[in-house]
Amino acid sequence: MTHLRKFLLVVATIALSAYAAGSTEPREPPGDLCSLLSAAEVSKTLGQTYDAPQTSVAPRPFPNTNTGTDCNYLSKSGNKLWFRAYVDSSPSEAADLFAKLSKFYSTPKPVKGLGDEAYFDQEDALHVRKGKVRFYINLSTMQTFNQTKEKQIRALAALVAGRL
Repeated sequence: MTHLRKFLLVVATIALSAYAAGSTEPREPPGDLCSLLSAAEVSKTLGQTYDAPQTSVAPRPFPNTNTGTDCNYLSKSGNKLWFRAYVDSSPSEAADLFAKLSKFYSTPKPVKGLGDEAYFDQEDALHVRKGKVRFYINLSTMQTFNQTKEKQIRALAALVAGRL
């Protein structure tokens, strides 16, 4: 193989790797939405042991929309993390529903750099949309909301958004 061919092969490999690493195409969500956030990750992030999530069907937010999945993680001390996720037909449908639902919260506090859009609601729960997936993380059953809790919720949401 000539030096030029080797050089071109290396350049092509680097270019493909860079494209794959930087690709912003959303991935298809898994069939089991609770698998987007493991009990081990919840435990590590929140600093206490949580059991595997109890899974149930989340209600449709409006008629003719998809149901979602509720994933409730319980700790031995009685704390609960509520993770709810919906998969819509398209990113535009998800964006429309995300905007519609945000109107139910008096003053959503926007969060930058998380998914396509995100906000904290007045109950200090985090709502995120990435592609055609909308999800919600709530630690309201825990102690008073503070900067530590906000960082923990953001960290969990970043894990989920990174998998979509």
